[in-house]
Amino acid sequence: MSVRRPRDLNRSASTVAMATADGQPPAAPRLFNDDMGDSASKAALAKLNTAVAELRALTVRPLLQRAIAAIGAEDHKTAADLALKVLQRDERNGYGWYILAIAREKAGDFKGSISCYESALALLPNHGDIANDLGRLAFRLGLKEEAAKFFAHYRAAHPDCAQGANNLACALRDLHDYEGAIGVLRPAIQAHPESSPLWNTLGTILSEQGQSANAMIFFEEALRCEPSFAKARYNLANAKLDIGDLEGALADCEAAMKIASTPADLTMMRLARSTMLLCAGRVGEGWDDYEARIDPNFADVTHFMIDRPRWTPGADLAGKSMLLMGEQGLGDEVAFANVIPDILEALGPEGKLTIAVEPRLIPLFQRAFPTAEIGAHATYKVDAHTIRGAPFVDQAKIDLWTPIASLLRHFRRSPEAFPNRPRYMIADPVQVDHWRGQIASLPGLKVGLLWKSLKLDGSRLRQFSPFEQWRPVLETKGVSFVNLQYGDCAAELAQAKAELGIDIHQPQGIDLKQDLDGVAALSCAMDLIIGPANATSSIAAACGAPLWMISAPGAWPRMGTDRYPWYPQVRAFIPGGFHQWGQLMPQVAEALAGLT
Repeated sequence: MSVRRPRDLNRSASTVAMATADGQPPAAPRLFNDDMGDSASKAALAKLNTAVAELRALTVRPLLQRAIAAIGAEDHKTAADLALKVLQRDERNGYGWYILAIAREKAGDFKGSISCYESALALLPNHGDIANDLGRLAFRLGLKEEAAKFFAHYRAAHPDCAQGANNLACALRDLHDYEGAIGVLRPAIQAHPESSPLWNTLGTILSEQGQSANAMIFFEEALRCEPSFAKARYNLANAKLDIGDLEGALADCEAAMKIASTPADLTMMRLARSTMLLCAGRVGEGWDDYEARIDPNFADVTHFMIDRPRWTPGADLAGKSMLLMGEQGLGDEVAFANVIPDILEALGPEGKLTIAVEPRLIPLFQRAFPTAEIGAHATYKVDAHTIRGAPFVDQAKIDLWTPIASLLRHFRRSPEAFPNRPRYMIADPVQVDHWRGQIASLPGLKVGLLWKSLKLDGSRLRQFSPFEQWRPVLETKGVSFVNLQYGDCAAELAQAKAELGIDIHQPQGIDLKQDLDGVAALSCAMDLIIGPANATSSIAAACGAPLWMISAPGAWPRMGTDRYPWYPQVRAFIPGGFHQWGQLMPQVAEALAGLT
């Protein structure tokens, strides 16, 4: 059964599935968890029941009503079966497609759900709620442009609906169209001054722009309208964290947890609390809460395809065969490897360690841990679910396994528990000599330069200094800068040449994104590296390269200190607040000049 779908509003469901395939869950997300409505809420189902009751198709009406009741009872399989019976009798029944879409969405079949929503919208073009539901699902899958189109379609049909304005503003915000988002919210707030979601969303827009103090005003207004609005209380906690009020942030986050409306909300808030605890130096408690990232209730959970007993803190490891699963991003996998020497010691000479990592990291891990078996993990995206396995592993030979960050709960419960090792990764010495030879002719101090991450969206933007702010550093005399920045940075290199007359040396014969073993060696050939926390700086620091980290305010990996306990040789430069790079970068330049 199939129907034509309106091409101007959406792409096909297969395209939706492909578009989400490369996404990775964040290490510690700061989700605003916007109130976008729910297709299966009591109010939505009551409205749907009313519409079905007016149908003239008497033969299928009872089936549709029973299906709606099944959704209300959270019996999504029965609801889907009943909707399919309706469609077997009449494949052009729009309400049959709509109910099937809701049932499949609630069952976690997002690809199938989108296809059904599209069919329902084509058959019921005047039923604006369908466009809103499609927008919500697209938003959840990270398809923000698609979501904005659907929300705009819904708002056109319901111009006075506060939720419609809120949803469209959220999508525009995540597309970084802050002016457009505020333009949508302003008249909506004037028409609905007591709508707490509108005030909350306005606060998130300011928060993403680094205006945390101003954002707090709007979160507090949302709470004045609705004191039990857990999401606004949670957002207020994050805003307080941004301005350095750790005690207030923890108090508000815990207050939000007490009134969270769903297990998913509670789990996400617990994960946020973990970063607050880490920032406060309550490291052991922070790692305990960090387990929320692998709680099945967490919306962005990674499901590990390992059918063996999972390690628990305090378990005897002597003589055991253990599998460590790399997780999060590249920089996280490298940072969490700080604990591997402890595991090798606990396993002892009779034990065996197997480590699954991102394929590009295999050579680096093999050199650092030669007694361990190193292989590549494989990650799949099934609808919105992330699934990771270790295909090279014979699981029958594994006694215990764990996601690697979980080990920190036992081995790194305080900043002092991090060992003062000069390095725990090893760059290829032959390649280090090669790169030293290539840059030997450059005059003065050889300084590797980084300035951004490839993932720069939403609130992450404020954690990295704009390239323009690097001028004082780049103008330092007696320094030759070497580009270590992966990704497309041609515009910045050209800007440095055109505006400052500075040639940032581009190393030849290396792919800075793919050849991570080469990146480790190149980093160790530098006299110094300066840059923010990203994959390259993590690799360089783990290999013992001299590094100045341009940190972000309240960065949780510092764990309440003014340094990075993971990397004893790293010096941290910390701005007084978000967007205060103009004050920080001259300090970096002055320190650099002192080395020449």
